[in-house]
Amino acid sequence: MNILGILSFEDNYAHLAGMAATRPIGAVSFLGRYRILDFMISNFTNSGISEIDIFVKDKPRSIIQHVHRTNYNINSKKGNVQILCGEQDANNTIYNTDVASYLDNAHILERSNAEYVIIAPSHFIYTINFEEVLKEHINSESDITALYHHVENAREEFVGCDFLNIDDGLVKAMDINYGQYKNRFIALESYILKRELFLRLCHEAKKNSLLFWFKDIVKLKLNELKVSAYQHYGYCCCINNIKAYYNASMYLRDRQTIKQLFKKDWPIHTMTNDSCPTLYKGSGSAINSLVGNGCVIRGEIINSIIGRNVIVGENTVIKDSIILPSSTIGNNCHIENSIIDRYVEVDKVKKLNGTKDNPIYVKRGDKI
Repeated sequence: MNILGILSFEDNYAHLAGMAATRPIGAVSFLGRYRILDFMISNFTNSGISEIDIFVKDKPRSIIQHVHRTNYNINSKKGNVQILCGEQDANNTIYNTDVASYLDNAHILERSNAEYVIIAPSHFIYTINFEEVLKEHINSESDITALYHHVENAREEFVGCDFLNIDDGLVKAMDINYGQYKNRFIALESYILKRELFLRLCHEAKKNSLLFWFKDIVKLKLNELKVSAYQHYGYCCCINNIKAYYNASMYLRDRQTIKQLFKKDWPIHTMTNDSCPTLYKGSGSAINSLVGNGCVIRGEIINSIIGRNVIVGENTVIKDSIILPSSTIGNNCHIENSIIDRYVEVDKVKKLNGTKDNPIYVKRGDKI
């Protein structure tokens, strides 16, 4: 495919309190072994896209480490994955937009031989064949094709995301979902358009406002450009806050739900780990849970997500919780409705009990 895949970063409405202190949302662990950005990059590579630019707002270290150690099934002689950051100091974070980052790297984007670009944000999780979307885009003779997902729970989920008003297959308006209605066509912030038009719109966005994101210039141009809507089917979630991260992890414990995301002919690529299989010792057990490899489980895991290389002590119960990789949970602990970040040691405090609406979060590297 003669196309450039652009993995963009999250808007300011998306923020994982605590977790975002050490890495971008795309670098956050998900389902015990993946990073959130793995899903969109895998969509690119499975669709035959071998030229990928990953844009990072800030704190790029974790993304650099992960991407450079992951084989996304790209031919290294023909393909290329590069990580790009904004190159100017922003006086305020509100100036740190995707458009500003694109223009800081315009000299790289201009050198690309790709005719089309696909822009997709790293904080949405779904599977899609972009090759089919491109074919539809070309057949429709549209200037831009915008992806959307129809939801019936917009009061509870996708709050803060944009939604589309669609008439006869064309996008007529874009607005923010404040949770007022349950049915919405949620914008996936993914667009297909020609590379020359993409660069022109970025320059126009800057002329209109230094605070414009790319979606803002698309919204402004709806009356001038033909913007088609392309519906995504299947599982979709937006990781724009801690509750959304927790809910998505819990939903995907369900066997039927997870089948919508993980398909036999659509592998999700991630960094390999040569850890041994998980070891259950003594009365160790796991019920209705996802457990990564390399763990040592002596306690009871119920309805939870356990990352790689986690140690769980004797007489410990972990329920409805997420334990990120390389953490240690001591003996006689009870953890419920909680998110434990990487490299945490839980020992002296024996009980952590949040709620499903407000899970407890223990930040990376803490000892409690």
